[in-house]
Amino acid sequence: MNSAIKFSLFTLILVALTTACKFFFGPAIAFSGFSPVLAIALFAGYVYTKKEGLFLLPLLSLLLSDLFIQTLYQQGVFEYPGFYGGQWKNYLLLLSATLLGGLLRGRSYRSLTFGAVAAPTFFFILSNFMVWLSAAETIYAKTFGGLMTCYTAGLPFYRNSLIGTFVFLPLILVLFNYLERRKAVLVLAR
Repeated sequence: MNSAIKFSLFTLILVALTTACKFFFGPAIAFSGFSPVLAIALFAGYVYTKKEGLFLLPLLSLLLSDLFIQTLYQQGVFEYPGFYGGQWKNYLLLLSATLLGGLLRGRSYRSLTFGAVAAPTFFFILSNFMVWLSAAETIYAKTFGGLMTCYTAGLPFYRNSLIGTFVFLPLILVLFNYLERRKAVLVLAR
C-alpha cells in the first residue's frame, strides 16, 4: 500500500473515531470531552514534520467530524451543531497541541506522558479563560470568583479530555505503526 493510501485510510479511521466520540459522548456532560482530538494533534506533532503536513491530520479530523455532526444536526438527528460561533478558537488551541507535540517530538515515554498531560491542561486553562472572558455577565462575573466558577464548570470536560488523551494517544500510535510497518507496537517517532 503506498503512503498516500495509508495516510488516507489512517485519516478516515481517525475522523470516524472522532465523529463517533462526539456522537456518543458529546451530548452527555459526564462524558463530554472524551475525544481523540488532542491525542491526534499531539501525535501529528510527534510524528510529522511541516513538510509532511504537520497540521493537516488534526485539522482534517476535527473539520470533517464537525461537518458530519453539522449534517446530522441539520437533519434533526443530533442535538447540537457541529459548527458554532467562536469555534475557530478551539481550532487554534488544537494547533497549539500539535506544536507541543512537535516540540516534544515523542522520543521518550516521558515526553509522551508530559504531552498527554500538558495538552489537555493547556487547552482547559485557555479555553475556559476565553469562555469566561467572552461570557455574558450573568453567566460568569468578570471577577476572580467568576473565573474560578468557569474553571470549576469545565472540570468534567478537563477530566474527560485527560482520560481521552491517555486512552487514544497509545491507540493512535499503535494503529499508525501497524499501517506503516505492519507491527502493532508503541513506537514514539519514526
